[in-house]
Amino acid sequence: MFALLLFSGSLSPRCRAQITEVDVTSAARIQGLEFTEPERRQMLEALQERLGALELLRKHSFPNALESSLVFDPRPTGFQVPPTSERFRWHPPRAVRRPADSEELAWLPVAQLAGLIRSQQVTSEELTRLSLDRLKRFGPALHCVVTLTEERALASARRADAEMRQGHWRGPLHGIPYGAKDLLATRGIRTTWGVSVFTNQIPEADATVIRKLDEAGAVLVAKLSLGELAMGDVWFGGLTRNPWQPEQGSSGSSAGSAASVAAGLVPFAIGSETLGSIISPSTRCGVTGLRPTFGRVSRVGAMTLCASMDKIGPLARTAEDCALVLEVLRGPDGIDRTVIDAGFGYPLKRPIRSLRIGYLKESFDREEPNRTNHQASLETLRSLGLALKPVTLPDYRPDFLYLILSAESAAEFDEFTRHHQERTLVQQGSGDWANSFRNGRFISAVDYIQANRIRTQLIADMDRLFRDIDVLIAPPFGGSLLALSNFSGHPMVVVPNVDRRTGAESSLTFTGRLFGEAEILAVAEAFQASTGWHRLRPNLSSLALPQ
Repeated sequence: MFALLLFSGSLSPRCRAQITEVDVTSAARIQGLEFTEPERRQMLEALQERLGALELLRKHSFPNALESSLVFDPRPTGFQVPPTSERFRWHPPRAVRRPADSEELAWLPVAQLAGLIRSQQVTSEELTRLSLDRLKRFGPALHCVVTLTEERALASARRADAEMRQGHWRGPLHGIPYGAKDLLATRGIRTTWGVSVFTNQIPEADATVIRKLDEAGAVLVAKLSLGELAMGDVWFGGLTRNPWQPEQGSSGSSAGSAASVAAGLVPFAIGSETLGSIISPSTRCGVTGLRPTFGRVSRVGAMTLCASMDKIGPLARTAEDCALVLEVLRGPDGIDRTVIDAGFGYPLKRPIRSLRIGYLKESFDREEPNRTNHQASLETLRSLGLALKPVTLPDYRPDFLYLILSAESAAEFDEFTRHHQERTLVQQGSGDWANSFRNGRFISAVDYIQANRIRTQLIADMDRLFRDIDVLIAPPFGGSLLALSNFSGHPMVVVPNVDRRTGAESSLTFTGRLFGEAEILAVAEAFQASTGWHRLRPNLSSLALPQ
């Protein structure tokens, strides 16, 4: 009834601004429409009434956490999710030994640290103090830390150690320090979203992923930088740096998450991706990043940018580490309606040779600076006994799909724009959020819906592609895969595939079926075991503060 009253104008006061035929003509031009003079005159009264309804609508408050009634589901018709009987079965290594140099602990993957903690060769407090010390020493030069959570971290570490002494081990993340992208709510600790006007934003509750990590025994040591409102690597504290080449940025928007893992400040970090924000900084900084399937991980307590695209995932040293973190993050929380309860059968029960592997031949054959190491990567995979089948992506230009991101982000930051807070952002270029939020308001509801109908076709076409393959291998920015897979909701893991000591920057991606993280992680893990690029370390000597 309320909607009918608004439409009829019964609740809508007459607007002070009167709509004219000139206004209708100009608005129609933006929409690609043309009306006759009688048609324009006929529309005036209804448009005036509608403007009154919109004035009422705009008096409401729309907090970022308020969900839309429209819920995106990436599953095509008939799709069957992995059954919950497919379970996580990982066990910590028994042969791992503590390194003689305690500083070496900073570079060990989560899997080995879990073995050391499980065998009580190291304590959580020792690892936590090491991480805090390195964050203080290298964080200022890298501009990757927004807030150290030292008090909370030490309390959590001591609790984890007490539990270990009592014989209670929570799992692979028990006592492991980590950092979180500063768009994730942390109770009593500021959460800035990378923007100066939110520096005093203090959440009253933890985000679901923070709560789950806490319950798994992980230790939050820092809130890490992100580009303003999840774009790029520039935030109110400056440009987050790439540890390998500090003169350049770390890419974004999970800028601090990638930089801190690459510099050995934390064993793993939590990032998020809407359209490349895990894959791109992981490539720039030479770490392993996992963008899970849309609907795998709850976004409750995370800043919403584009509700139908936002995804939360880990950045770490290895694909195995990403699997350990995903096991904790995944699954419903009873709040985020997009989350789907699906099995995660890691490690795989079957050999990777039984998987059907496709690769984007056109992208690998393209003449570009990384062509040599991309081709070498294919040969490495073939040496593992994998038969690689050339495939092509569905033929879509993502331009019109970007309307979805533009419209949804403009809606999320409606009040931010109305109050002209977008003018406070550091980045004010034509492609930055400030301008995007403004021009996104000129996307019509009709065009937004039509773009989503095209998205439905894309989902069906991507599903057909993955009926013939289990894993798709590609360079990270080859063709339109990064964009299309983000809109379709498919998972992707990215790993380094070049010797970073030469100054080169390159990576390889493995994309899977919806909820096919176990398969892509298994292939990525095998690739890393055969190459070792992920074990290289940047030279940080010029970045350290005096001790």
